[in-house]
Amino acid sequence: MTFSRQYPAFLFPGTSQFEAEARQDAGEAARLIDTLNPLTWVRAAARLVRQRPDAVVFSYWMPFFAPAYGTVAWMLRAAGVRVLCLAHNALPHERRPGDFLLSRFFLRTVEGFIVLSAAVEEDLSKLDVTAPIRRVAHPLYDQFGAAPSKAAAREALGLPLEAPVLLFFGFIRRYKGLHVLLEALPHLIETLPQVHVVVAGEFYEDEAPYREQIRRYGLEKHVLLHTGYVPNEAVPRYFAAADLVVQPYTTATQSGVAQIAFNYEKPIVVTDVGGLAEVVPHERAGLVVPPNDPVALADAIRHFFEDNLQPTLVEGVRHEKQKYSWDRLLGAVEELAG
Repeated sequence: MTFSRQYPAFLFPGTSQFEAEARQDAGEAARLIDTLNPLTWVRAAARLVRQRPDAVVFSYWMPFFAPAYGTVAWMLRAAGVRVLCLAHNALPHERRPGDFLLSRFFLRTVEGFIVLSAAVEEDLSKLDVTAPIRRVAHPLYDQFGAAPSKAAAREALGLPLEAPVLLFFGFIRRYKGLHVLLEALPHLIETLPQVHVVVAGEFYEDEAPYREQIRRYGLEKHVLLHTGYVPNEAVPRYFAAADLVVQPYTTATQSGVAQIAFNYEKPIVVTDVGGLAEVVPHERAGLVVPPNDPVALADAIRHFFEDNLQPTLVEGVRHEKQKYSWDRLLGAVEELAG
């Protein structure tokens, strides 16, 4: 079951809330929940109750959903249906008034949680949640298909075959730290003058400051902006073209981008925030640097290329990715469903 309307248009920062083409293997989801229409919440709960499930698992990451989710959850519990939650975030990265109360309204109805990092578990404790919690590593995102060759991917993107290429992937908000990467780039160009950065993802905020930063530092020849929604079929191309994925987040809980990178056996530079360093062991599957430190970020990237760390870190990624099975997540759900 999913949304008929997830956000009102004025609150949604992207261009569309819907995939242009549905995945063929995704099955049919009933589009019932309009977050602005309480009648749809009641109808959704009634339909779920009629299906007599053992448990319902809510996927939660945003307090805006809490009124709808909380209403559905209370109705399910009244009917004897167990309420579970896969909590991507218990509290949002960018806090607003009311987030704490809204999150508590829904999350205190939940009878069992699956979390993907220690940071989310800590946020649940701040909300006085007492239900059982199972922490599971974020599974791999392996649904995007096989990667093309590096040569084919770079030709498609207009990148030099032999240049060092960094990938910043995913929607762009301040906490994702693209501004830190752009600040680091002039330091990096001093010793890696051919370096390129591919930015692939949709702006969820004003893009003008980033473009001004690129212009101010003269980075136009080094930064390739593909700043729109990235369809599933395009994802493998970006990762195949990259030598190194960079996640310079200023705050985080966990990251699905890391699990795409691991699927394509790409090392990652991450900042030591949230659960990122839990996923990327330093100098085994990637490099960990302090947040908001452009010089440290540039030094780590330079270290990767100049000291030829790629073979070692790729082998480390191959070893680490074995931990991220979907079976572990399924096992946690089944255990909590009882």
